[in-house]
Formats: sequence, C-alpha cells, structure tokens
Amino acid sequence: MKPTIAIAGATGFIGRWFIASYAHKYNIVALSRNDMEPPAGEGVVWKKVDLYSVRSTTEAIRGADYALYLVHSMQPSTRLNQSHFEDTDLLLADNFSRAAETVGLKQIIFMGGILPKDESQLSTHLRSRYEVELTLGSRSAALTALRAGIIVGPGGSSFEIIEKLVTRLPVMLCPEWTKSETQPVALADVLEVIDYCFGNAKAYDEAIEIGTTEQNTYMGMLRTTAKMLGKRRFIRSVPVFSLGLSKLWVAVFSDSSTTFVSPLIESLRHKMTVEEHPLINALGLKYKTFEEAVEFTLKNADKVPQLPKSLPGIRAKNTVRSVQRLSNPGVKSAEWVAKAYLTWLPDAFRYLIKVNEEADLVSFQLFGRVLLKLRYATERSDEERQVFYIVGGLLAGKEGYGWLEFRSVLEGRYIVAAIHEFVPRLPWYLYVNSQALLHLWVMNRFGKFLSRQQRTEI
Repeated sequence: MKPTIAIAGATGFIGRWFIASYAHKYNIVALSRNDMEPPAGEGVVWKKVDLYSVRSTTEAIRGADYALYLVHSMQPSTRLNQSHFEDTDLLLADNFSRAAETVGLKQIIFMGGILPKDESQLSTHLRSRYEVELTLGSRSAALTALRAGIIVGPGGSSFEIIEKLVTRLPVMLCPEWTKSETQPVALADVLEVIDYCFGNAKAYDEAIEIGTTEQNTYMGMLRTTAKMLGKRRFIRSVPVFSLGLSKLWVAVFSDSSTTFVSPLIESLRHKMTVEEHPLINALGLKYKTFEEAVEFTLKNADKVPQLPKSLPGIRAKNTVRSVQRLSNPGVKSAEWVAKAYLTWLPDAFRYLIKVNEEADLVSFQLFGRVLLKLRYATERSDEERQVFYIVGGLLAGKEGYGWLEFRSVLEGRYIVAAIHEFVPRLPWYLYVNSQALLHLWVMNRFGKFLSRQQRTEI
C-alpha cells in the first residue's frame, strides 16, 4: 500500500516537480489556499487549506503518513498585512507542528537553507528558516531538515534571477558578496533526496545539507550561465556596492520585487558550503555539476509541470492580518499573556478603554460603546495558545469573521500576537491610516510591558 504524503506549498517550484515525479509512488495530498480543479492524473488529491488556521490544517493533513513542508510566507494573503515574513513563517510552522501532532504524522521533511560556517550572525532570511526548522521539530512528528543553497531547475526563482541578469546586462559590476562560496544543487538531486528520506528512520530528527561537491561563487555562477547561454559578458567585482543598492539593481533587472529579493540577497553574503552527511553516502547520490543542472534547466524551461486550474472562491475583500512577535524574557505562558493583556489595556488607556468580561465573552468599550466583542474559544485554546473569535462591535465590519490569538513559540522566548482575517467597518483608507496604526502602537506598548516581566519561579 502506497504511503500518503501531504505537501504544504504544493503550488511552488519544488512541490509541483515532486508531484510530477513521484505521484506514481505515493498518494499525494496537495495543499493549496484555493480550491483546485481535480487533476487528470491519478495519485493526487488537491485540498483547500488555510495554514493560518490550526483546525483547517489539521483536517487537511488527517490521514497522511508524512508531510513535505515547503511554505514561505513572503507573499501576503490579505489586503493589508502588518507582519514581517519571519514572524508569519514562525506562526505557520507552529500551526503545522500542532496539526501534525494531533493527527499522528510520522515525519515532516522541511526544505531550509544551509547555515553559514563563517559567521554567527545569520541574515534575517536564514535565521527565519532555522526558526521554522526548530518549530516544526518541536513536537511528536520526526523532522528531517534538508538544507540547500540555490536549487537549479526549471521554474526555480533563484536561478531565474541569475539567468535574467546574464541575459539583460552586458556589463555587471558585482558587489563583494558575489564572491562568497556556495554549493548549488540540481533540482533532480533534491527530489531524489526527499524521496529517499520519506519513511527512512535514519533520516528522522536529522539536519542534512545538500549541494554539489564543487564549491562555487555567485560570480562564478553568473559567468558559467553566460557562457552556456552564449553571451559575452563583462563581469567584475567592485567594493563600492552597498547591500541596499545590490537589492535594488537585482530587483529591477530580474523583474522581482524588493520584498522578495531583499532577504535572499542578505543570505547570499554568507559563505554557505555543505557538510557531508552519512545518509547521502548511503544513498550513493552522485551530485550533478552546476553546468549539468543549468543545461537541464535551459533545455526544459518550457516543461515546468502545470497546476490544475484554481477555482474562484468567495471571501471578504478588505481583510487584515497583523502578526507581531513580542519578546518574552519572563517565559510567560500564552494563557498568562492573554489575561495580562486584558488587564493591561484598560490600565494603559485609563478613562478611555474599558474591558468587560462575562462568561466567555470579552468586550472592549469606549464611553460605554462596544468597539469589539470577542468570544473566548475554549475548545481551541490551551496554555501555549489562546484564541478569541471576533464576533461583533462597532469596529468589526463582518461579525463572526476573524480571530485574535496569543501563542508561545520557540520554547517560550517569544509570544506571537496576531489578528487574522479581520474585516474593518471603517472605510478602507481611513482604517489603514487610523485603526491599523493604532493597533501597531498598542501592541508595541504591550510588548514593552511584557519585556519587563520577570520569570516566574516554580
């Protein structure tokens, strides 16, 4: 009987190639934020899932034996997203870890980044990938963390940037970071390693770095790609480029957003070389060279697996997500923090805001008028996660839509405070320039309060 694999991030580069390559070997549950038309082939079931919801995630992966986690939240899913990608990624990973434990998932395979060997100060992007790795492995499901640098294959965004730069720029004066050593890896090798690790107990709770045996530099990859494209290019390094300028010119000449490019460029400053792992030796994998990977990519650029058609969904137009990470030096539980917030808020805004608690209902009031009404979700809450559904109030544009939560992450070092799928009643531009900003200011003040709290000794 074929094992069942749930793929979070199935519509992305690695996800769609894994499905195309291994649907004959596994029963695949492909997760998407939208409803998808049933594919023509067998072995794949597409399921709509809201990865921001533990309940939705749990139901989507129920019945799976293993999971492939390929999620990266650099693209917003609401009209207004008041969040840093690293905080959102942390929240999503915690959701998935919780859901995996609930359904008894045996293993999660996560694609992360190679950790630098030469610096202790990680870039924001690499630190986020490592935090996701720690979070996914924090509960009962065994974690196999595959760490890779640039993955070269048809449809891969990292190599597409390299190709576009080489195609469009006859002269490239490259910053010093392009001389950092790295070891790219071919898509085919990544897929083979993923397949080998599924259900392999020797891969459980292991971090495995993968990459071609030859060390390269980003400048070297630009030159090799130019040669293979038949382009004569003048490529030299110069010390005058700032990191900010590098982000700008890469974004402009590769048709990428600075939001997408910035964390990637920050990561490329590091020396990211591979430490051999016994499992790769056991697999007997002979890595493809960078040239071989580029040749395959260029020849198969038009053969990227197609996704099923996305079906239109019905959802509120003006939705808001706001995710803040708060330092928690006292290592307080989410339950403690939620109660503290309801006490702190009227104290901090004395004579203005009043908090009224009655059974499982909480209302925030201004001069006797209910601004927001919340219902405590007893069935969805525990000591490390507290959930409140937004059920009404003058500021809520759609009753029963959206929720507020507090959760403890990374062994209690941080509290994530988040509002999801909130629909404001105020006109959109008025909301963005008033209530939305006020919320950030309030959470910033509460974060300062929380940072002053001391550890409670037991």
